[in-house]
Amino acid sequence: MDQPKIERLLRLMKMLTANTTLTVDELAERLGMSRRTIYRYIDTFREAGFVIKKSGEHIRIDKESPHFKDISQLVHFTEEEAIILKRSIENIDEGNLLKQNLKRKLYSVYDNRTLADTIVKGGNAANIHSLIEAIEERKCVVLHDYRSSHTGSTADRAVEPFAFTTNYVQVWCFDTADRTNKLFSTSRIGSVELLDQEWAHAQEHCEGYTDAFRISGRQRHRIVLEMGVMAHNLLIEEFPLAKRDVEPCGDNRWRLTTDIAGMQGAGRFVIGLLNDIRIVESEQLREYVRKYIAAYGNV
Repeated sequence: MDQPKIERLLRLMKMLTANTTLTVDELAERLGMSRRTIYRYIDTFREAGFVIKKSGEHIRIDKESPHFKDISQLVHFTEEEAIILKRSIENIDEGNLLKQNLKRKLYSVYDNRTLADTIVKGGNAANIHSLIEAIEERKCVVLHDYRSSHTGSTADRAVEPFAFTTNYVQVWCFDTADRTNKLFSTSRIGSVELLDQEWAHAQEHCEGYTDAFRISGRQRHRIVLEMGVMAHNLLIEEFPLAKRDVEPCGDNRWRLTTDIAGMQGAGRFVIGLLNDIRIVESEQLREYVRKYIAAYGNV
């Protein structure tokens, strides 16, 4: 097989694994190929053992196909991973000829916003894969034996899943029983049953906010922190997304002005560096820190 053909096959494979909203005509237009060539290449994938699925006019490689996990590992980065890699690449000397190639390859992956089938360790992998499929095909599911942390009860929940939080820890769903958007922890799901029923409330889907400390929720709370050198450096290292909300305020001090979804993430960060952080704004955060110290300060 000649090299140009291999390159075209790889480009098509990347689009079929990373984008599930393209038709054959759109694939042909983007890749500069004929419809006949697209179909011929898709037949090549089938012969190699990949399962091709269609949803309406859209076409993709099924995520349960052999080798798919290996491929998805190579083409997917979370936003945080991409920022860390970008930071490392920027530190390479400008005279290094590989720098621009690395940046180009990173950005081609980073710009891809669609969900990838990232490997999830443990017995939860099957549930994650079913939820990914439901989101891509806009299908309803039943979360069997979901263990609620609020009520302590276990029940089946009929929902429309539509988005994940970082690393698939939680999934945003529209709960069809009370018609509200909720976060469900994927670790508390017994099993996922994929239904033939399509979403009926797509216009009501609303993904909550995930803050720089990786806490997700439906509300936002503004906080302002003033930090010394140690706190500033640890913040940027541990929570790269916070960098965009940090600015210097003189005398080796920095100010973080950001919204948070809950007190846990920011609160734990502040508590660990009390001697280097001052809470400038947010009485709720101050109260969280006070209560935490009162409860655990003598441990």
